[in-house]
Amino acid sequence: MRIVFMGTPEFAKITLAELIGAGHEIVAVYTQPPRPAGRGMARQPSPVHAFALQQGLEVRHPTSLKSEHEQSAFRALDASAAVVVAYGLLLPAAVLQAPREGCFNLHGSELPRWRGAAPIQRAIMAGDTHTAVMVMRMDEGLDTGPVSLGERIEIGAEMTAGELHDAMAIIGAGLMVRALAALERGSLTSTPQSAEGITYAAKIAKAEARIDFGRPAHEVHNKIRGLSPYPGAWFEVEFGGKRERIKALKSRLAEGSGAPGEIVAAGQSLRIGCGDGVVELISVQRAGKKSCSAAEFLRGCKITLGMHLPTA
Repeated sequence: MRIVFMGTPEFAKITLAELIGAGHEIVAVYTQPPRPAGRGMARQPSPVHAFALQQGLEVRHPTSLKSEHEQSAFRALDASAAVVVAYGLLLPAAVLQAPREGCFNLHGSELPRWRGAAPIQRAIMAGDTHTAVMVMRMDEGLDTGPVSLGERIEIGAEMTAGELHDAMAIIGAGLMVRALAALERGSLTSTPQSAEGITYAAKIAKAEARIDFGRPAHEVHNKIRGLSPYPGAWFEVEFGGKRERIKALKSRLAEGSGAPGEIVAAGQSLRIGCGDGVVELISVQRAGKKSCSAAEFLRGCKITLGMHLPTA
């Protein structure tokens, strides 16, 4: 089939690779424009952009698809279908209607739960025990289209957003290949989403990343794993009269009790009292440093039993 691929991050690159491997003709790749990154803040292509160039594919990175010029250029590709995976731009009606068989989106949630920008993080932060990855036939709404294929994924008690992301990327790429094969055979069916159970996964705001140890331990734990590895939930520690942000990357619930922010263990483990219960930090990261175990962190930092960390 003649496929237009639209995606930006690593998550999307895996699907693009699978579509190429399945023998589809990728007539163009749409992705976000290069962005400043790294110490020198030089403009860097997205993972999809870089991979597509390696494969000898045409890459387009418009800042908008609203103009008649961009829409005409899209129509001229004469695509059988468009595959959209974490692209980052809204598709106007003219673009959605251009491919002969429609546009298909790979979404990381059990729709209609967690429509929107951050479904993986929101599912974990909410304490969900399962989620799904789904292929959806796109319409003009926000993740409202009918679902063609889906696969449920269990969320372990200590699974992080990064781990769930990686699992979804592999499962989702296979689903999209299966969906296009069925589309080509004329056997792909789609089921409207339920009108019940709709929730929205808003983009993660910077202020949300700060850990409030005044909250129950299970909420703190869910925030840590839901924001790991990026952007990383953080707390502050005072060193030499200055406060330093520490990212908590992996945690678990622990036995014991303590006041909110109180260090209740600081030896081979780092345990902190919460509004209800205790959370144990397993791995952390200091600003400008590599991630390390909590035990390694404690050897280099003067954190002692009974200290209190700042609460929000």
